[in-house]
Amino acid sequence: MNTLREQLAALEHEQWAHCTRHLLAHATPENIARWQRQCDTPYDQLTEEEKDADRGWADRALAIIERDRPCG
Repeated sequence: MNTLREQLAALEHEQWAHCTRHLLAHATPENIARWQRQCDTPYDQLTEEEKDADRGWADRALAIIERDRPCG
């Protein structure tokens, strides 16, 4: 059964895998310092560009929720 929970969990795994592959491929000292800063920064204090990356994943989650919503 492909429940909403499972669809969102699959998306979360996709996001984690995407991020992990990127980290493994680009783990320079400069990038690690930037990622640490991003990890330590609350969402509302990120740059608009940084927020846009998160918004893209949020949009994908919303699309899954919309598809699962009953008609009417």
